[in-house]
Amino acid sequence: MYMFTSIMYVSTRVYIQDLIHCSFSFIFVNSSFAICCKHSSLLKSELESSSSSRYFLWIKMAQILAASPTCQMRLTKPSSIASSKLWNSVVLKQKKQSSSSKVRSFKVMALQSDNSTINRVESLLNLDTKPFTDRIIAEYIWIGGSGIDLRSKSRTLEKPVEDPSELPKWNYDGSSTGQAPGEDSEVILYPQAIFRDPFRGGNNILVICDTYTPAGEPIPTNKRARAAEIFSNKKVNEEIPWFGIEQEYTLLQPNVNWPLGWPVGAYPGPQGPYYCGVGAEKSWGRDISDAHYKACLYAGINISGTNGEVMPGQWEFQVGPSVGIEAGDHVWCARYLLERITEQAGVVLTLDPKPIEGDWNGAGCHTNYSTKSMREDGGFEVIKKAILNLSLRHMEHISAYGEGNERRLTGKHETASIDQFSWGVANRGCSIRVGRDTEKKGKGYLEDRRPASNMDPYIVTSLLAETTLLWEPTLEAEALAAQKLSLKV
Repeated sequence: MYMFTSIMYVSTRVYIQDLIHCSFSFIFVNSSFAICCKHSSLLKSELESSSSSRYFLWIKMAQILAASPTCQMRLTKPSSIASSKLWNSVVLKQKKQSSSSKVRSFKVMALQSDNSTINRVESLLNLDTKPFTDRIIAEYIWIGGSGIDLRSKSRTLEKPVEDPSELPKWNYDGSSTGQAPGEDSEVILYPQAIFRDPFRGGNNILVICDTYTPAGEPIPTNKRARAAEIFSNKKVNEEIPWFGIEQEYTLLQPNVNWPLGWPVGAYPGPQGPYYCGVGAEKSWGRDISDAHYKACLYAGINISGTNGEVMPGQWEFQVGPSVGIEAGDHVWCARYLLERITEQAGVVLTLDPKPIEGDWNGAGCHTNYSTKSMREDGGFEVIKKAILNLSLRHMEHISAYGEGNERRLTGKHETASIDQFSWGVANRGCSIRVGRDTEKKGKGYLEDRRPASNMDPYIVTSLLAETTLLWEPTLEAEALAAQKLSLKV
C-alpha cells in the first residue's frame, strides 16, 4: 500500500463508507500513485459519531512527476485492513447523495508515498557505495567573487585519498562568479585541505581550495595564498600561533529577511533571556546549531563549542585552538556545512554584522590569539607588546575586518567604538580583551573583539600574526602608544 504525504489539490471523491472496509488496487499508467486519508480507524470513528450515513472524501494529490495519467481504483472488502498503513491526510465534506451515484474511478494528478519518487530519491542519497566501488565523490569548495560567498562542485575520484597533494587541480568559469572576465574566464582550483563529507558519508570528501589564474598567480579574491606566506615565515612558524575563532551568525525566516522565531514585522521581548537560553520562548534554531555541531565533528573540523547568542535567532560556534593557516581552513569549511544545513532546513543564514538595527546585539567573529611566547611564563608582557602593536595599526585592521562593521562597532552592545582603540582585562567593551585568568597567571592569550561575523579568517589570522610578530613600529611611535594605553612594555 502506498502512502501519501504531500497535499496540493483535489482530484476526486469516494464514499467514506467504502473506505472504512476496503483495500485498494491500482491500474498503473507509466508511474506509481497513491491516495491519502486518515487511518481507517479514525475515519470509522468520525462516521459513527455523525448522524449522517454518507460522506464524501476529497482526495488531494500533489504533482511529483511530470505526467498526470488516469488510473482506476477498484474497491474490495478484505478480511482485515488493520495492518495496512493507510491514510495520511483527509478533508471530509458532508453531502447528501443518492446511493446509486458512487464514484468508482478518478484522475490521479500526482502522488507521494513511502515507495514514491521522493522517498526513492532519499534512499539513493543515503546509498553506501563502498561495497560496490572504490570510487568516491570529492566536493571542491572555494570562495566566490564577493569574498564571502561559497561555491562548490563535485567530481569523481578513482579511489580514496588522504592528502590534498593526491588530488588533481580543477577549473571553473570565473566569469560566472565575478572572478574573471568572459574572454578569459578559466580559474584554477588548487586543493588545500580535506574534510570528511557528512552529507554523503563513506569515503567521500570535502575539499577546501584556493583560486589561481592559469599562469599560477593567485586571483585577487584568494586571501589564503597571502596568509600561507605569512604563516610559513620562519619567525611566525617558530611561535606556533594559536587561534580560537568565535563565529556568530543569524538565522532568518525565508522570503521576509526577519530573524527566525520573531513575529514577522514585529519584535520579541527585549534582550536578556536569550543568551544561552533554554525553552521554546527563548531558543529558536537549536536543531540547526546541533546538526551543524555534529556535522563539524564528523567532518574533522576542530569545533570546540556552540551556544545561543544575546539576540534571539542568533547563534555562535567556536573553532579552535587551531594552528596557523589551519584556522582559516576549518572556519571556511564549518561555514560551508552551515550553509548546506540551513539550505536543507529552508532557513536563511546571514553573516551580516548588524542584521537588525536598534537595541539588538550585532554579530561578530571574535578571534582569540596566542603565540608560544605568550603561553609561557612571562607571557603577559609579550601580550602587552602585541596590544601596543595592534593599537598602532588599528585602522589597517578595521579596514580588513569585515564589511558593514561600522554598524556594529558603535561602543554599545558589548563593542568598542570603531574609531578608537582600547584594551582591558575582562572588559567586553574594548577592542582587545584580556581574560582574568591570563592576568592572574601572567600568561595566556588575548581576544580581538573587532572582527565582524563576515570577516575572512585567512585575512584576520594572518594580519594578527604579521602585526604582532613581523611588524616593528618606530621607537617613538611605540613610546607614544604605550603612554596613551598606560602600557608598561
